[in-house]
Order: sequence, then C-alpha cells, then structure tokens
Amino acid sequence: MLESNEIIDRFKKVQDYICNALEQLDGKSKFHEDNWNREEGGGGRTRVLTDGNIIEKGGVNFSAVHGPVSTVMNKQLGLDGNEFLATGVSIVIHPHNPFHPIMHMNVRYFEMDTGEYWFGGGIDMTPHYIDFQLAKRFHLDLKKVCDQYHPDFYLKFKKWADDYFFIPHRNETRGVGGIFYDKLTEKDGVSKTQLLDFAIDLGELFPKVYADQINENRTPEFSNENIEWRNLRRGRYVEFNLVNDRGTKFGLKTGGRIESILMSLPKDASWFYDFKPKKDSLEEKTLHGLRKEVDYIRNT
Repeated sequence: MLESNEIIDRFKKVQDYICNALEQLDGKSKFHEDNWNREEGGGGRTRVLTDGNIIEKGGVNFSAVHGPVSTVMNKQLGLDGNEFLATGVSIVIHPHNPFHPIMHMNVRYFEMDTGEYWFGGGIDMTPHYIDFQLAKRFHLDLKKVCDQYHPDFYLKFKKWADDYFFIPHRNETRGVGGIFYDKLTEKDGVSKTQLLDFAIDLGELFPKVYADQINENRTPEFSNENIEWRNLRRGRYVEFNLVNDRGTKFGLKTGGRIESILMSLPKDASWFYDFKPKKDSLEEKTLHGLRKEVDYIRNT
C-alpha cells in the first residue's frame, strides 16, 4: 500500500532533480535554500534562484505540512475529518529575456485522517510573446506523458487549464495553457500509485520542456520596448495570482507561509493605463492569441 512518507520522499527527490537541472540550464546562479517549520506541524524547503544568465527569479518549493483542520480550511474545502496532510512541489520561473517564457508547475497530494485523498497539479506556460511552434512542442510533450496514463487525460486536463488559467476581468488567458488537474483519485481510472508516478513524471518533465524553450535561442536580441511589454505581461501574471488563483488565496486565508506563497511573483512588473498595442505588432498578435481552446498540436 502506498504510504504518505513515500509520497513525501519522492516529491523531495523531484525538487532536487528540478533544481539541479535548472542550475545547469542557467549556467551561472545557484538556488538558495530556506528551510522552515510550521508551528502546527511539518515544514518545507523554499529554494530561490536569482540574477542568473537565463533566470531573473525562479523558485522551486517543497512542503509537507500536517495538523488539525482549522475552521477556515474546513470552510474552504468542505472536509470531513480532524487531521490533514498536504505535500507537494511548486515552481515558477521568470526569465530575464522577453522572448523567453514564464513557466509554472505544481504537483500536490492531500489526505485526511478519514482515508480520503487526492492528487492535483499541472504545468502551464506564459510566453511574453507567443511562438506557436514552441507552444506546439510544449503541448506535444505534455500529451506524451498524459497518454502513458490515460487516453483522456491530455484533452481533459488541457481544457481544465484553459478554464483555470483565465483572467475574467481581462477576458484573456494567462498564456498558452498546458494541463491542470485537481482532486484525482483511483475513481478517475488510475491507481493511487500511478497517480503518484504521473505527478513525478510531470515534475521530471518540467526542466526538459523549459530547456526546450530556452535552447531554441538562448540569447535573442531585445529592446527597451520589449522589456516594457515583458513587465506589462508580468503585471497580468500578478493579477491572476492575487485575484484568481485558488492556491494563492487559500494559502493567504489559512495562514500559510507568506514568503513561499508569494515566491511566484516576478521581481519587476508594470501596469500601463489603457495600453493599446501597435497594429500588426508582435504584441498585438500575442494578445489575439490569448484565448481558450486553441489546438496547438493540430493547428500550428
């Protein structure tokens, strides 16, 4: 039987794997580790890399926390039971170059003392400028991993990502999507062990798909105008995380560790009043591409 200690241990190893791979990709900076403990039970390892060759700010967090279910948690999740365990790995990478994408990943596991459990997670990409061929490569890799576990996973989880990573007040997606899933159990047609293997495979896929985006052109030329656009798109990223992201809001409402929760935010971001891109510019084309239900695999 799959034990929670095994899940925690494998998530720790995934954090190590990703950090080592990203340090090699960046070629300059190393992750700084901040170990922390949670008073109610458990703790984590927050790792942040800054001012690298490629990565301006990147975080790879591991946590495994447990304890009594608070009133706020019960209200948020509608749980039966008194004690919980939650563990996972979350990543956000913000690059220097406007022609390199932001990428996010999260894999997580939650269980109650009643025996109820579920897995959640996914990977999504937010280019400052959409390159449809690179988006296609990204989605093909996600589909390949999904297809190893269930023939319906990719299309189901892609739609879930399109709907989740959407900014309603802007009527635009955060980026080119990816896959997103939540509260998966063996009732979804995959065993608990396979669901853990799926999460681990996604974790190990992350540095590969990010390297593919970077190594297509490690040093594309850019202008101050491109930097301004990058910071504007980062502003949209901040809006989504603080206004729409359920995980961020849940962490803030339930007394989570603030530095780890807000690790996902970029070093610099901007908001311009009533910004209008130039006609037929790369910025305008990117805005037109920020929509749901784009079939990146077949239509590019």
